[in-house]
Amino acid sequence: MKHPSGIPEKIVRKVVARRGRLHAFESIQACRTALVVIDLDTATVGANEECQRLVPRVNAVASAVRSTGGVVAWVTSHMLAMPRNFAAILGDELATKYFNDGQPNAAGTTLWNELDTAPHDLIAIKAGASAFFPGKCDLKERLDVLGIDTLLIAGAVTNVCCESSARDAVELDYRVIMVSDVLSGHAHGLHEATLATFYRIFGDVRPSGEVIDLLCAALPEQAAAADERRARTGWSQPPVTADRG
Repeated sequence: MKHPSGIPEKIVRKVVARRGRLHAFESIQACRTALVVIDLDTATVGANEECQRLVPRVNAVASAVRSTGGVVAWVTSHMLAMPRNFAAILGDELATKYFNDGQPNAAGTTLWNELDTAPHDLIAIKAGASAFFPGKCDLKERLDVLGIDTLLIAGAVTNVCCESSARDAVELDYRVIMVSDVLSGHAHGLHEATLATFYRIFGDVRPSGEVIDLLCAALPEQAAAADERRARTGWSQPPVTADRG
């Protein structure tokens, strides 16, 4: 059995034998789903052509999430102080670059200008690798108010901040799907290794086309739930429509 995101067949066979199906989550409730886009900032995307190639697909998934009643959250990294062991791990030059990029209004704290954001999207700031590590980001609390229980993870880089965020979200009992073709990882197979491990143990992995199909599959059933959430929270998400973006 082949996995649409290229997970090695040996791992796929083991997972399917264990749980009896290819995917952990065969459906999702769109109005309880959030796309969480990690670190697609000016510094990261501007220096990486692979990240730039992701942008149209990220925009397509974001449009589908919004149009089916879900939430889009954009996460950037800010550093108010240099982490104690940062330079020891990364070296002085790289640690200093990341620290400088993470200052207010610097390139690491502003979203890439070709990302399609909307006024009702969430903007979150993390003070470390993970957007879901307690005390480092308030995204969980903001998503909980909106009744979100499913996360789609996108952004950069797959094997560092995206993986850290995804794993921590699993520990917080979210249903987590890493969206394979809207993630950018380091070279030497690290992107692929992260996806394989996450699929095997932590959650699900799907390409963006499948995710959009899942979001739209139960569209008529999502409208009432999305309307109820808007009434309960006062959140300004526009009405659910059939537009897939």
